Amino acid sequence: MATRQRVFDADNHYWEPSDAFTRHRSQAFAQRGIRVVDVNGDGDLRYFLGDRPHPIIPGPGDVQPRPRPGALMDYFAGRTHKAALASALASEVPAEHPEWYDRDARLLTMDAQGLDRAWLFPSQAVTMEGPMQPDVEAAVEIFRAFNRWLDDDWGFAYQDRIFGVPYLTLSDLDSALAELTWCLSRGARVVTIRNGPVFTAAGTLSPADPRFDPFWARVQEAGITVAPHLGFDDGYREVDDAVARAWGYRAAGTDGTNALTYGEPFVQAMMKHRLIHDFACALVAHGLFERFPRLRIAFIENGGTWVGSALHSLQVLNSQQPDMFTRSPVDQFIEHCWVAPFVEDNVDDLAKHLPADRILFGSDWPHAEGLAVPLEFELGLANFSAVDRAKVMFENAEHLTFSSGSH
Repeated sequence: MATRQRVFDADNHYWEPSDAFTRHRSQAFAQRGIRVVDVNGDGDLRYFLGDRPHPIIPGPGDVQPRPRPGALMDYFAGRTHKAALASALASEVPAEHPEWYDRDARLLTMDAQGLDRAWLFPSQAVTMEGPMQPDVEAAVEIFRAFNRWLDDDWGFAYQDRIFGVPYLTLSDLDSALAELTWCLSRGARVVTIRNGPVFTAAGTLSPADPRFDPFWARVQEAGITVAPHLGFDDGYREVDDAVARAWGYRAAGTDGTNALTYGEPFVQAMMKHRLIHDFACALVAHGLFERFPRLRIAFIENGGTWVGSALHSLQVLNSQQPDMFTRSPVDQFIEHCWVAPFVEDNVDDLAKHLPADRILFGSDWPHAEGLAVPLEFELGLANFSAVDRAKVMFENAEHLTFSSGSH
């Protein structure tokens, strides 16, 4: 144990309990934003938005059966089909897994798994911002309340091992600045935002639009990392629907509660990675890193196969429109951006586009699409040197958590 390599998991999760969005919610918003409803009066709690059920998330993580960690690994790797997985997707009783809800139980599990530190992201909150639109005020309040629950139950830097990642929405700039200041005062080292256009009362905007510069200036001043995490692709529903119609399909329905059956499989396949590709390109092309040269962005649970395409898009844009950039947009991305590949990705392919000091280990535990055994991620680093494996497995996330500046 004295010589064991240290490990920092940049993509760990908890499951949100029934009061995660409501414990600290103002009563003025009791009927707005996310509601937790006992539909049948039997304790079967469900998430509602007004009178509508949430489009893909049934209900809180402490009352709904949970998937077995790693159950979807073969599905997302393209080695099996959905029908073969049904029994594993609702097989775990929440009460039997305190490590999914309690930080001290999680520390014991981390010890057993060989994890020294971990960033902890929401499981369900990352799917909530879009479905609450266009009620921006409710979204702001729900995430304010959510972050206070997160601080209560997990903390933002618990024993310098568990780093709960607060969720910030840019929809109202003043509120975003106030929430960022509060999170920093509570010790936050990493924050997450939705990877996509910003919902505002006047419509959607690029997160790199100059009107959000006060937020990014505060992030840069604090020296923290912003880690956009995969969620529900609201904001690209019109793009999704346009692709569906163009190929003769109907637009996606809104009455499903299973992310694997939401929408048409062909359209889902065509849209995969489109949002994160466009989001990353927008950050660079809209000048964010030129205006804020010390920003650090870590793309979490978005995979890594889109990176080569995004860099190619930026390279072509620079060649065709050289006046858009004061320096290479490809170099800007590589300097300011870190990427956690999916557990099923070929990390060697990602390393063709990014150096090892820009690649992060993330297991996605305890999610079904992640690894049941987090350290199995390192099996995909067999062609990396020992020095580079250490960067991916520990040093890069350690740097993003504890140091400031872009290098």
